[in-house]
Amino acid sequence: MAYVPAADRYDSMPYRHTGRSGLRLPAVSLGLWQNFGENRPFETHRAIVRRAFDRGVTSLDVANNYGPPVGAAEETLGRILATDLRPYRDELVVATKAGYNMWPGPYGVDSSRKYLLASLDQSLRRLGLDYVDIFYSHRFDAGTPIDETMRALDTAVRQGKALYVGISSYSAAHTFEAARLARELGTPLLVHQASYSMFNRWIERDLLGVLDQEGMGCVAFSPLAQGMLTDHYLHGVPTASRAARHGSLPAEWLTDENLAKVRALRDIAARRGQTLPQLAVAWTRRDPRITSTLLGASSVTQLDDTLGALDNTGFDDAELAEIDRYATDSGINMWAASSEA
Repeated sequence: MAYVPAADRYDSMPYRHTGRSGLRLPAVSLGLWQNFGENRPFETHRAIVRRAFDRGVTSLDVANNYGPPVGAAEETLGRILATDLRPYRDELVVATKAGYNMWPGPYGVDSSRKYLLASLDQSLRRLGLDYVDIFYSHRFDAGTPIDETMRALDTAVRQGKALYVGISSYSAAHTFEAARLARELGTPLLVHQASYSMFNRWIERDLLGVLDQEGMGCVAFSPLAQGMLTDHYLHGVPTASRAARHGSLPAEWLTDENLAKVRALRDIAARRGQTLPQLAVAWTRRDPRITSTLLGASSVTQLDDTLGALDNTGFDDAELAEIDRYATDSGINMWAASSEA
């Protein structure tokens, strides 16, 4: 039976303009980083994406190296687009990125013109699309002039392979420079995708101010601090968890101090009638400069639970002051090599 999306899919999802552009993104975007490769059944992936669209999540975010293995997440999304979402392509914002290691040799990594444009062509083939809505430079590359990277993004737009372009995990200073160069080329940067959570607040220092000045939006990723802002690690490290697999949550982050802060934030969430992940997501929405908050999901149930954050995104001053006692930078920005370069 052909998939038919929910008729009320736009009734409750809030949308914000991306900076000063006309493009609006949903409060929550679906990220396909670690959960959309060959490590899970296709029907699970399919159910998550369909449910997300039914809930008004129109923004789908991948990268060339997402999987596992690399490229698999784009292929998975391409299959879902072909089987279910092709009639609704114009209701979707599909984003991909390039910057990390993808294929052997010097042309399969970083931010050169050769790599970025070749990678975009490969991504379009995997996705089965003629264009993506947003193409990102996935990280700052000190070995490539920013001018060359911005010219490559400009070319992607002029070739009709991307409608908008953005950057990810650039410092405030490099963002300012990149925005200036892109504007001079006539293809202004739309958005910056940056890590942001209660335990990783680096963008508040300077970056959000630069984005506001430049008219760029901000998509916040890793709002759950790679799983720290959940109940998963309060009673040890589960066998199948990211920390146990030595994955994107290093076990050394799970200090007594950090876990004490997690417990305190969980108590605040409970008083608000929320789970800790719901509180963590709602907290990112308090700042109007955050266009969309990027979430992953390993099941429909997890997706629905996290989207419950949008039922209560208001905070009074006393709540924010109490949260600030525990929501402190905790040395967990695993993208610092790019964002602090």
